[in-house]
Order: sequence, then structure tokens, then C-alpha cells
Amino acid sequence: MHQALLVPEVLLEIFAHVTEVILKPFGPVRFIVVVLYRESLAALATTCRAFHEPAMDLLWDEIEIESLLGCVTRLHPLIYCSGRLWNWAEGVRPLSTDEVHQFLRHSARVRSLTIISNRLLHLFSVIPAELYNFPRLRSLTISTRYMNLFLSHMLHVAIDEDLQSIVTCCATLEHLCVITPDALDAVDSTADAVSRISLIVRSCKQLITLSCPLFDWAAWRHLSNLPTLTTLVVGDTRSDPAPPCPLERDIANFSPFSNVTALSFMLDSAPYAIAVMQHSQFPSLKEFKMDVDFLSSPEAEQLFRALSNCKACKTLEKIIVLSLYPEYDDDDDTPNNSLSVIPHFHCFTQLQTLHLACFNFCINLDDDILLEAMSTWPHMRDLEIEDLRMHYSPITFRGIFRALHLCPQLHTLQVPIDGTAVNIDVEPIQHTSLRVLELKTLVSQIANAEALARIIFSCLPRINELGGIAYWDEVNMHLKSLKDAALHATGTASNT
Repeated sequence: MHQALLVPEVLLEIFAHVTEVILKPFGPVRFIVVVLYRESLAALATTCRAFHEPAMDLLWDEIEIESLLGCVTRLHPLIYCSGRLWNWAEGVRPLSTDEVHQFLRHSARVRSLTIISNRLLHLFSVIPAELYNFPRLRSLTISTRYMNLFLSHMLHVAIDEDLQSIVTCCATLEHLCVITPDALDAVDSTADAVSRISLIVRSCKQLITLSCPLFDWAAWRHLSNLPTLTTLVVGDTRSDPAPPCPLERDIANFSPFSNVTALSFMLDSAPYAIAVMQHSQFPSLKEFKMDVDFLSSPEAEQLFRALSNCKACKTLEKIIVLSLYPEYDDDDDTPNNSLSVIPHFHCFTQLQTLHLACFNFCINLDDDILLEAMSTWPHMRDLEIEDLRMHYSPITFRGIFRALHLCPQLHTLQVPIDGTAVNIDVEPIQHTSLRVLELKTLVSQIANAEALARIIFSCLPRINELGGIAYWDEVNMHLKSLKDAALHATGTASNT
């Protein structure tokens, strides 16, 4: 054996790329590719003593809780038998204290653990939390149902009966993802869940990424002082839509989230996220996403104003705001309130992606607004704007082609448009980057479909069809004919 193979770090690097690929029959004539990464590591672990420890470390490095249960003698045949059912744990008695030692046989090797299956919860019901020990754990994905069983000891958290005090010792988790079970299966009140999640968040001292339901303002303050934190995903639509507690008027702003580059919210309503953004600064932020069920026009104004004031003007590259569930007033079946939100984004000079899908109001957008916006976004690659538009759009094809001149890297464009006129009185130039063009219009009969197809064919060579509505069928038919003719001409010329 070469001496280099006796160095554990070298072996780990080699083993990380070792896999066995096999073809398994799939139907009478087809095969599927199966990558046997874990099987390859298991084989290496039994090859020789030099290979055993590095291979075992990788084998148990990233696992789900079911793999650890497979180490329990009583459960092994239930988990690994050839005809195993997905609900194999149903009716199986919980682990005994003696079996915990089998369950934790390889726990010292585990660095990434996933604990989310509700059907396994009862197996841990009689084991004291202090028996669970994962000393090398760095990444944890866990359902809120398991927090009482595992997290209090893993994170070295001591909580009194009133959930008022917390004592933390060197918590080493770097990646934490807390998942809320389905609402129908929920067992905790929202207030209790928020309190427990907030305590867990405040116990983490080295987090790099965090994804979890809502937590309180003390936890936000703690996170704002974590220099390691880079990615933050907060909320879920099964949690209470209201903030966990009112944000006092005299509360001081949080410390700047110095190194957070990605921030996401997934909520029923917007007040919680708005409050966070109004009291926060994100000087390194590159991606902002908000997926909210209902976003009113006043809330959108507050959110976008707060976003423009969070010190991310020179860094933000991606903004996605989705509010896909319109909330109609009983007295007004066709709300058409218009909101001027685009100017709030002018300050983001590095912006490359802007997705706005807001169906509780109309976004004020016309040729001049689009042109001014594009002049401030020279790096724009993906622009998609949808709203509750109950009337025609003032954007014209002329406005679109004027704007395209300013964004040579634009790949995708989706905006509402006036389909009644296709006259384009600007100098035609080719835009070779645009590949996706989706235009929403309420016009059922597109004027001068053939003329429009010729303009697209000559100026937008990578556009194969217009998307967005079925009304573009005639335009797409002419466009296909032009491309087929050009392809035929090219083939004929090459044969002569």
C-alpha cells in the first residue's frame, strides 16, 4: 500500500469521490442508473484496518434517523428486509434503555442528521433526553415534534418549567433546519412552539444557515450579532400569521446582520417580515425572497421602502416577492388599485433578478417607468412582473424594445403588454441574450401578427415562441414558419 494511503486526510478526500454505479432493470427494455455511494463506503470499511475509520466516518457522516435505528438488533430486520413497508414502525414498541446504546453506536461519527418522520416518534418516547449524544453534530434537520426529545441535550439547553430562563454552553451547530408538521398533526400551541424555537435559536453560537418557523425578537437580536450567519429562512404558512409578540415602538434597531447574504420569509401575512426589515440592516445581502399569502398595497409600500433602506443597495442581486392569493372586498369584485413600487428598486444597481407576483393590487408600470428602471439595472437577467391587472397594460412593444437596448444580458422577460399595436419606431437591433419572452395581454385578437413575428425573428433570434397566453398562437405560427424557412435556406446553402 502506498504511504499516501496511510494519511487519513488523503483517504477521506479519495473516499468522498468513490461510488459504484450499476444499471437496474426498469421495465422490459429500460434500465435506471443507481449510485451506490453508501454501499461503496461500507465495502471500503471492511477492506483493511487503514481504510476502516475514514470510510466509517464518511459512511455515518450524513444520515437520517432511520439509519441509526437500523443498528438496533430488534429493528434491523424490519428496516432492511427486502419487502419492507413504509410504515414498518407501526405497532413496534419503543426503544428500551439498553437498546439506546445500540442506537447510538455510531453517533460520535454523525455530523449531519435528519429527524423528521412522524411515524417514528413513538420509538423514542421512554428514553431520557440526556442519553442522546451527538458530539460532532454540525447540521440538523428536525421536526418540531422531536425538539423536546433531542434538542435540549444536543444543544446543552437547560429550560425551567416556565420557559423563562435558558443556560447555554458552547453549541456547535452550523446548520439548523426546523420543520413544522402538518397543521392537522400539530400538537403544540403556536405560543409554545415560538417560545421553544426561540430558545433553541438563541442557544446556537456558530450558525451559518438557519431555516425555521417564526421566533421572537430576542432571537432576532441574537442572530444579528452572529458573524457566522449567512443564510436565513424564516416562517411557514402553517404558523400563526401574526408576529409572536408586538414590536415595541421604542425598541432599538438590531445590530447589522453583517454577513447574511440570503434572506427569505414564508408567511401568511406580511406584518412580521415588515417589522423585521424596518429594524434591520443587511449590508451583505444578495438575495431577498418573500412568499406571503396576502400582501395589501399599504403593506407592499412599507415592505419595499424598508427593503430599500436596509443598506443593501450595492449588494442585492435577486428580489422575489410572491403574493398569489388575492383577497377581494365583498363590495368590490374587481379591485384595480395601482401602486408605484418600481422606483423603490432603482437603488439596487447590481440587481440581476426581479420577480414580483402580487395579486392584491396593480403595479404601476408603463413604457417610461420600464425604461427608467432598466437604465438603473444594467446587469438585469430576469425580470418578471405579474399583478391583479383587470384592464389593458400601458406597456407597448415599442417600450419593450427601447428597454432591451439598456439590458444586453437580459435572459427572461415577463410583463403585461398592450397587444393592440405592434408599431416599433425605434432602431431595430438584435438582442442575442433574450431567450424567454412572456407577455400577458387581455387582447384576444393580436393586431398584425405576421408583422410582429417578423420583428421578433429579426431582432430576437433566440426567441422561439411568445408565451404567457394562448392569444399568441398566430404570432408563434408565423414565427415558426420564418425559422423553418431560414433553417431550410441554411441547409440548402451548405449543400451547394
